[in-house]
Amino acid sequence: MRKKFNDLYDLVRDRLSCDPESGHVSLFTNARRNCLKLLVYDGSGHWICAKRLDEGRFRWPETGSAVNKIVLSHEELALQPGGIDLSPTSRRA
Repeated sequence: MRKKFNDLYDLVRDRLSCDPESGHVSLFTNARRNCLKLLVYDGSGHWICAKRLDEGRFRWPETGSAVNKIVLSHEELALQPGGIDLSPTSRRA
């Protein structure tokens, strides 16, 4: 994943139709899903954090093929960078 600040900012704004300066956290993975980047605005500028797994791949919750944006809960967001597989989990009512 070679995208930098401006590229990730543009992805959030144009493809996800979100405000990159809203304070929401945006997560991105590469095609092999072994690298994860996080983009967040803290009020004075943007942060990018990155993690590469030594083994395995990041897994997203199952969605339809037409979906280009997944909304995660705080708990799911905390588990995702640890490489935890979210697919077998389910939310309580």
